[in-house]
Amino acid sequence: MVQDHTMQSGFRWMWVYEIGVAADNSRTLNVDSTAMTLPMSDPTAWATAMNNLGMAPLGIAGQPILPDFDPALGMMTGIPPITPMMPGLGIVPPPIPPDMPVVKEIIHCKSCTLFPPNPNLPPPATRERPPGCKTVFVGGLPENGTEQIIVEVFEQCGEIIAIRKSKKNFCHIRFAEEYMVDKALYLSGYRIRLGSSTDKKDTGRLHVDFAQARDDLYEWECKQRMLAREERHRRRMEEERLRPPSPPPVVHYSDHECSVVAEKLKDDSKFSEAVQTLLTWIERGEVNRRSANNFYSMIQSANSHVRRLVNEKAAHEKDMEEAKEKFKQALSGILIQFEQIVAVYHSASKQKAWDHFTKAQRKNISVWCKQAEEIRNIHNDELMGIRREEEMEMSDDEIEETTETKETEESALVSQAEALKEENDSLRWQLDAYRNEVELLKQEQGKALREDDPNKEQQLKLLQQALQGMQQHLLKVQEEYKRKEAELEKIKDDKLQVEKMLENLKEKIYREMTAKEDRKRELTDYQKNENCASRMCASSQDSDYPLEKTLNSSPIKSEREALLVGIISTFLHVHPFGASIEYICSYLHRLDNKICTSDVECLMSRLQHTFKQEMTGVGASLEKRWKFCGFEGLKLT
Repeated sequence: MVQDHTMQSGFRWMWVYEIGVAADNSRTLNVDSTAMTLPMSDPTAWATAMNNLGMAPLGIAGQPILPDFDPALGMMTGIPPITPMMPGLGIVPPPIPPDMPVVKEIIHCKSCTLFPPNPNLPPPATRERPPGCKTVFVGGLPENGTEQIIVEVFEQCGEIIAIRKSKKNFCHIRFAEEYMVDKALYLSGYRIRLGSSTDKKDTGRLHVDFAQARDDLYEWECKQRMLAREERHRRRMEEERLRPPSPPPVVHYSDHECSVVAEKLKDDSKFSEAVQTLLTWIERGEVNRRSANNFYSMIQSANSHVRRLVNEKAAHEKDMEEAKEKFKQALSGILIQFEQIVAVYHSASKQKAWDHFTKAQRKNISVWCKQAEEIRNIHNDELMGIRREEEMEMSDDEIEETTETKETEESALVSQAEALKEENDSLRWQLDAYRNEVELLKQEQGKALREDDPNKEQQLKLLQQALQGMQQHLLKVQEEYKRKEAELEKIKDDKLQVEKMLENLKEKIYREMTAKEDRKRELTDYQKNENCASRMCASSQDSDYPLEKTLNSSPIKSEREALLVGIISTFLHVHPFGASIEYICSYLHRLDNKICTSDVECLMSRLQHTFKQEMTGVGASLEKRWKFCGFEGLKLT
């Protein structure tokens, strides 16, 4: 009985959730067919829920509980009856509207029980829904609640991908789809109790709210980017489809292309393309004295198509007249048939035949007669309009004929004069063409005669002399080039020898410097033991001398040099491997641009117990480095 009551309450919760969503006419939840065969302890409540939804309730064996059930009647206002043909049946519903009163009941699970909140209280507050939200925050969990209990409660809302449970009685649940979050929010406000215990650790009040997760936002952004890519691709394809095709490029003028275009101009099918090419060439300025004859021949062949186009126009006009005549004859035949049909209707409406028809038949005949008369009148008006237009054209033609008879004689003379002008123009162009050809021939013959002149030998001699001079000049340039190459090789050898000598000198200098430093160290060690007493005496005597003498005997002569010594000491202390004089001066130039490199090197060489110079590197990489030795010098001094 406890298990039956648990299953009954669970499915009653499912039905109540569907009741709340049924107010939205867009979608409804599908009814699980497996729930129909489960046992129920309270069939009356089950029948009431089914009746509220406008569906015939079924018993345990699938029999209707209420035999006289009317599916068109619903006990709850605002809920239309559900039928299998309704759109959206079986699809997950949208979230429940806030103004929709929802009846929540107790939900029994295997390990816990959920008690609904007070219906008079306001609905629990939620944050703004993040885009693509699939994760919910669940707070108010019992202290003894486990992850298995959370899965048992929330797996009814949909497939759970991940659960992140905290020790502070809350967790985050990520579902597979977005609509499952709306189902989980339905449980917000429920009081949960583990088993039958009333301990505080086994009870809690659930608070379900939207949670912002990076995975949800990333998936939503990926989906938006995919949709944007599809939209851009669709727009690009639409623009490419609607873009007009670009005209074909026009070739540049040449003798070969000119002959091709001239052949195309003679062909009726390729005339339009050839004329466009000819127009482009003329606009580009390809016409010159040499190509004028070719262009004139192409223009003349284009002019020959005028007569063809006029003949085609006349043929089309003739076809149009014939089509008009055929249309008029067909229209007159149709009007004759309409007159016959109308006559049949009129004869049928006479007293002899009219009395034998029924009332409905008479009504149909009268309607048909009116329709036929209207259509006949429309066609008759159309035919009369065509005849009027023909009469107007005939009258215009008569007037034009009277005027044309007067002008025929004058037009004949004018046409003869124009024909003579055209012939004169054509002859003139032909003469110009012949003159151009004669001039070209003369120019070619003049060139040939010039080649045969006696000056040709002199020109050849001059050219030979010029070639000989160029050859001699080239020989001289080659000799100079070889001499310079030999000099370059000698210079390279000398350079290598100098580099070797420099390396040897650097090695010698390095050895001498190291030897000097070794000697200095030996002398300092030797004098250290001998002059201890003399130093003590000197120190006592120096205390009696004036301050000016001590300043004059010290290597530091001014306060500026003391500051430089302090700065250089700090810089070299940071660089334990030493630094070159250029590097030290570059650092000092940032502080004062007036500092001289030679002064700094002289100051450092005076302070032998504070700074020491060492040679580092081998060969070409030999370098002088200054190091700070103040701590060692303090012991020596």
